[in-house]
Amino acid sequence: MRQMKKIWIVLVAAAFTACGTSDKNSPRISAEESRKSLADTANYTTIQWLDSTTQNLGKVKEGQVVEVRFRFKNTGDKNLIIENVSASCGCTVPETPDRPFAPGEEGVIKAKFDSNRRLGVNDKNVFVKANTKTMQLHTLSFKVEVTE
Repeated sequence: MRQMKKIWIVLVAAAFTACGTSDKNSPRISAEESRKSLADTANYTTIQWLDSTTQNLGKVKEGQVVEVRFRFKNTGDKNLIIENVSASCGCTVPETPDRPFAPGEEGVIKAKFDSNRRLGVNDKNVFVKANTKTMQLHTLSFKVEVTE
């Protein structure tokens, strides 16, 4: 039984590692490096949202999974580190980039909305925590109307 548990842990760890979406040429950042960057205001940078921070996705049929994308650019002179991306509810699953963005580099925050059992107008939020000047928590919003 103990051997089976070890095998299961190794398989789960391998699955998480294999599902990464980062660019192989870009350095990954550790959780410790991320915390240090957010704690030291000397490492703060600026971000420009290239798309509106509020999007209307229109109408979708119930049961569809819809992806929303928010493009950004690091407009500062330090690496931009997205520490965490979260959502206002479980029907929206965001992706957190796992690498820093160099000055001038662009990136995308993606989230998937599952419209199953969500009839009507849905207003959802995605929260982005980053090492940015003035505010470290950015709110991105989208609206979608789910029909039968």
